[in-house]
Amino acid sequence: MPHVLLIEDDASVRDGMELVLRRHGYGVDTAATGEQALALLAGERGARVELAVLDLMLPGIDGFEVCRRIRARSATLPVIMLTARGDDSDIVTGLEAGADDYVVKPVTAPVLEARIRAALRRAEPSARQGPDAGLAGLVIDRAGLTITRNGTPVPLPPTEMRLLLELSAAPGRVLSREHLLESVWDHNFLGDSRLVDAAVGRLRAKIEDIPAKPRYVQTVRGFGYRFGPL
Repeated sequence: MPHVLLIEDDASVRDGMELVLRRHGYGVDTAATGEQALALLAGERGARVELAVLDLMLPGIDGFEVCRRIRARSATLPVIMLTARGDDSDIVTGLEAGADDYVVKPVTAPVLEARIRAALRRAEPSARQGPDAGLAGLVIDRAGLTITRNGTPVPLPPTEMRLLLELSAAPGRVLSREHLLESVWDHNFLGDSRLVDAAVGRLRAKIEDIPAKPRYVQTVRGFGYRFGPL
């Protein structure tokens, strides 16, 4: 049974979402503040948490900082952020803090559950077909799901790992944002290029020598991204 940590300060929203998740078979821990959530994750109960659903607007430590601290502790725990409005700046800041996905409140039960299922699938070990890839110091072991840059291991969260595997499976081929949304995020029901662009930015920060001048994940303006220069 997947176990979810729900971090939401509004008691009515929290109780309603907890009820929905339990009805869908999830185990649920809840926290009303960022401080409570971080303490839970640091304790024994934190070991069973497989995904966090995180409200951005929290008393005390806000959701952005909570997300950064979660990501600093764990590169692999999926984080879905909740935002009260589809404000571009909030969404981009949350994604840059390390969130894997986001939903805008109020959110329907089917949408929330679909996003959670998709995030959990991304967290499952799954190597893409094809040979190992490498380019100028970057080595991708597709079977072992490990990345090294200049001989140093590079831990990647599941979303960024799958993004790199998808891009490197076809070196030189341009992949559109729509293709990446469907293949990496399972977002065939909702396209949002901000998810792709934010994940590419986080990935570049970890694998590129100079993220502003990428060698590995190249932007093809107006079309999408490709692995390596043509």
